[in-house]
Amino acid sequence: MPRQFKTVDYEATLDQQVSLRECLPPGHLARFIAQVIRELDLGAIYGAYGARGGTAIAPEVLLGLLFYGYATGVFSSRKIERACYESIPFRFLSGHLHPDHDTIASFRRRFLVQIKALFVQVLLLAVEAKVLTLEDISLDGTKIHADASKSKAVSYQRLVKLRAALESDVEALLRLAEAADTGSLPESVDVGAEIERRRQKLAQLDQAEAVLKARAQERYELEKAEYDAKIAERTAREQQTGRKPKGPSPKPPL
Repeated sequence: MPRQFKTVDYEATLDQQVSLRECLPPGHLARFIAQVIRELDLGAIYGAYGARGGTAIAPEVLLGLLFYGYATGVFSSRKIERACYESIPFRFLSGHLHPDHDTIASFRRRFLVQIKALFVQVLLLAVEAKVLTLEDISLDGTKIHADASKSKAVSYQRLVKLRAALESDVEALLRLAEAADTGSLPESVDVGAEIERRRQKLAQLDQAEAVLKARAQERYELEKAEYDAKIAERTAREQQTGRKPKGPSPKPPL
């Protein structure tokens, strides 16, 4: 008996109805981005649109396409436009609206500052939602564990500066998108790897920053209690002797 094979009727397949819900499981990145964008404050972007003009595509639709593109290494607005037809996650985020590449690129250029800030918010929300896995990170040669930092070598203020530097990296990645549209993106640049590296480091830094801030508050409260105790002791001694205690007064904690 000859071997049996399963064949495909491509014409019939073209007519099949596909549910995007079946194609995108609950934990899919596209679903996460769509949910996160609903939590963002887009007032500044909406406020920049005039009252007149044709019906525009909502900013959250374009942001969803850009953020998903950045997260998956798709920077060119032309590739995003094509993906809105060919890729299920992009079709989901576009709601089958299929914005053209000029609309996508113009939106990115017009709201570059806002997009940068919103992109960082999306990454931080990804940490809170535990979409990202945090591991040990090394800053200036000093190991910091995200949930158990006891190092005094790296201050909270230093972490704030490093965070600002990473945010500038996000801005650099956004410039890669412009380079991709003009055809000047170097072939050697692994956009997906660059995004993932910066995204994870931002997330790790954010949690380490929160830990050190909490520890700084704890240290301040302990030092404040010691200061209050010393002041109370000096005041009591002065009341008993009628003279000011010798030595400099305790300095309040900073």
